[in-house]
Order: sequence, then structure tokens, then C-alpha cells
Amino acid sequence: MVTVTGTGTGTQRRAGAVRELGPNWYASVMGTAIIANAGVALPLAFPGLRVLCQVFWALSVVMLAVLLTARALHWRHHRDRARAHLLDPAMAPFYGCLAMALLSVGGGTMLVGKDWIGARAALAVDTVLYLAGTGIGLLSAVAIPYLMAARHGLKPGSASPVWLLPVVAPLVSAALGPLLLPHLPAGQWRELLLLGCYGMFGLSMMATLVMLPVVFARLLTGPRLPLFLTPTLFLVLGPLGQSVTAANQFADVAPHVVQEPYAQGFGMLAVLYGVPVMGFALLWLLLAAAAVLRARRDGMGFSMTWWAFTFPVGTCVTGAAGLARHTGLHFYEWLAVALYAVLLVAWAVTAWRTLRGLLAGTLPQRA
Repeated sequence: MVTVTGTGTGTQRRAGAVRELGPNWYASVMGTAIIANAGVALPLAFPGLRVLCQVFWALSVVMLAVLLTARALHWRHHRDRARAHLLDPAMAPFYGCLAMALLSVGGGTMLVGKDWIGARAALAVDTVLYLAGTGIGLLSAVAIPYLMAARHGLKPGSASPVWLLPVVAPLVSAALGPLLLPHLPAGQWRELLLLGCYGMFGLSMMATLVMLPVVFARLLTGPRLPLFLTPTLFLVLGPLGQSVTAANQFADVAPHVVQEPYAQGFGMLAVLYGVPVMGFALLWLLLAAAAVLRARRDGMGFSMTWWAFTFPVGTCVTGAAGLARHTGLHFYEWLAVALYAVLLVAWAVTAWRTLRGLLAGTLPQRA
């Protein structure tokens, strides 16, 4: 981090403070917003849950506004570092987090923010954030893998779960797009959005199926991930849980958009796809948790990668809640609640350590 003397202007001091601020910080916005979005999706009601979701939505809005401002300062005053981030294979994939942060906050605005700002304002905010997040997400899904292939000079055995971030962003659009369907004219516009979301679902999952075996191969054959990257194993839960969430969202809205047998097909997809994928997500959750426990014993300290414990777990909450709706099984209800409890603990620990690092002035160098 650049040290700025007291004689500089306020703008110079602020610009110097954000020199090392990378796009990975948007993961904190995602991890905060998902608490609101997942809480609303829970199939079981708890006293005070709605208020909790509203508070976390409001906090995510503030965090997003602050980060967008800080990143704008970063691009204006430190374009050399911004370009370096794009050419850094460890940092460039985090540009997908910008899209997912916009989408998550927009979705939360529709789900709980409307309680505070009204339904019309919530719709306007979500529309803007959804369009921006979807556009950035689709751009990232193409541009970042291109940079990885053409400019990053990746070597065998360097695969990381972080590589999944840019290709998962369109899947978040797919899962949250159905929230806007009731506000579109019936007919072509609704069908276009639904099938567009389904197309983004396919885009992300096909890309995930290409990348995940490479990540799993490194996990089995080495070299081992650096200790500070071990939490990124939780990122694999993102496309798994989010795809199950999207499939169930499609099943919810399809009867109002498309005719049979396609509407029924979406309903079948929710269960026939969602159940096995959620099973694999639980397997990976246990595997990743075991790896993190081992890394902690080996001396893994805190870093911004700990935010990987939040958003991906939240997508599994919404995925399990969707399966509870469409299977009627109490198992998925309690699974959603249990995972939500894990999410709250993970957020509390990670947010506290992040705040403590910010106050100590150590996070920009370590993030």
C-alpha cells in the first residue's frame, strides 16, 4: 500500500489508500447479500428472520456503493495496478465478482429491499443492477478465459477454483432473472427472458464441467494449493448450488410463461437435476471443509479468500430450499436451515476478521 504524507490533498490520500484494492473485495458484498437472499428463501419461518434479511440487504447496498466508489478511484488514479490485475491469473478471475455483487444486491432489493423503498423503486433498482450485472458477467465469461488462454501464461498444475468465478456469473443472472418475469408483458418478452436465463444456465454449467475436472485433478495429484488459497475450494459450491437454485426457479415460473410439455419439463428438471447435483455439493462441502481444517492445522492464517465460505454456501441454502418446495421432503427443509446457520457463522467470523484487518491497515497488502 502506498504511504501518503499528511501534506497531500484528501483526494490523494484516498487514492493512495485504494492502490492495492482488487476486484476480489466484491466477494464481501456477495457474501453479505446472500444472507438476505437465502434467508428469504428458507422454507421454515423464524422470529426476526425478515428483519435480519432487511438489515443484511441494507448493509450490502452500503458496501456495494463504497466499493464501486473505491474501485472507480482505483481505475482513475492507479491504472497501472488495474491493468496488472487483469494480467494476473490469480486476480483477473475476480472480475466475475463485480457482476455477481451487482446481481445479488439487485435480487435482494426485489426480495426484501421493497419493504423499505417500495415495490416500484425496488423494481427499478433491480432492473438496472440486473442489466449491468448480466452484461458484465457475460463479458467476464468471455474476456477472462480469453486472457487466461492468451496472456496469462498458465502452467500445468496451476489450476485453482478461482478460475470458476467468471464463468459462474451468468449462472447468477439465470437464477435471479425469474424475479423480473412477472413484470414483463406476457408472451414473447417473458419467454425470451426465461429461455435466455436457461441459456445462461447452460453456458455456465458447460464451462464449469470443462474447468472442474482440471481443478479436481490438481487436488488429487498436486501441487497442493497454497494455504491461503485453500478456502477457495468452497467456490466449487457456487455453480453447484446456484444451478440447483436456477433450475428450481425455472420450475416456479415456467407454467406462467411456456406451454406444456415444456413447463412440466422445467418442473422435472428441478428435481431430476437438482437432487444429484445437491448430493455432489454436499460431498464437495465435506471435502473442502476437511481440506480447510488441515490447512488451519498447518498454519493457514486469515486472508480475503475466507469470503469463499459465504456466498457459495448461501447458494446451497437456496438450492436446498428450492428442492424442499418441489419434492416436499422435510430433509431439504432442515438441510437449508442447517446450511444457513453455517453461513451466518462463516459470515460473522470472516466479517470480523476483515474489519479487524481494515482497522489495523493490513488487508490491502494481504488481500
